[in-house]
Amino acid sequence: MRALRIAATGMSAQQMRVEVISNNLANMNTTAYNPRRAEFADLHYQQVTRAGSITAGDGTVVPTGVQLGLGVRPTAVSMNVSQGSLAQTGGELDLAIDGKGYIEVSLPNGTSAYTRDGALKRSAQGQIVTSDGYPVVPEITIPPDARNITISDTGEVYASFGGQPDPQLLGQITLNGFTNEKGLEALGSNLFAETNASGPPFTGVAGENGLGNFRQGYLENSSVDAVREITELIEAQRGYELNAKVITATDQMLGATTQIR
Repeated sequence: MRALRIAATGMSAQQMRVEVISNNLANMNTTAYNPRRAEFADLHYQQVTRAGSITAGDGTVVPTGVQLGLGVRPTAVSMNVSQGSLAQTGGELDLAIDGKGYIEVSLPNGTSAYTRDGALKRSAQGQIVTSDGYPVVPEITIPPDARNITISDTGEVYASFGGQPDPQLLGQITLNGFTNEKGLEALGSNLFAETNASGPPFTGVAGENGLGNFRQGYLENSSVDAVREITELIEAQRGYELNAKVITATDQMLGATTQIR
């Protein structure tokens, strides 16, 4: 019976949905994490009688026909790009992006990646790097004798030095925007890579061309809504159980048919 295969696709879809929800809940405390959502579409249809066809008997047009669906399939796991709340940390190199944009970092293989995780650190050489040690692009080095690091809303990095009354500009952290943020490829470690779907990045100064501003001493919280995720988890569990019941009922029907024969 087709019902077995159809219910199996339903169980597989609900299982995938639970996996996505599980990942969201696991990252509910991850800095700047955006939750994902599984999206589905119906599968092909078997056209037993096509709508609009003419019957052989009297030549009338069939108004609806007979179309039997063959189940469900996953179409996407899309990212919700809504911004999380900002939490004050007081760290001089903690940066939250208030609005759109990503910080560019350089990976060990020379390629670029993009992140909204602004928990930046200082390397042994004084470079501003991510928690995994990837340097921020453009590279900014803080001298050992620098004091009172200040980062403006537009990303300008200043430091004070002994004997100098005015802070010195060390460099500027830029932001990168994408036409389709949902098309970015997630690499893990809060990093994303450019794809054909996302389009090339456009680099600019924070606060210009639709890009957000920096907030020094803050970090962006995860935008996962735990209550909503638990609600969807219950829905997925019930959907899985219902599809399993369809398989049980179909199996009983097949058993009854076998006994009759």
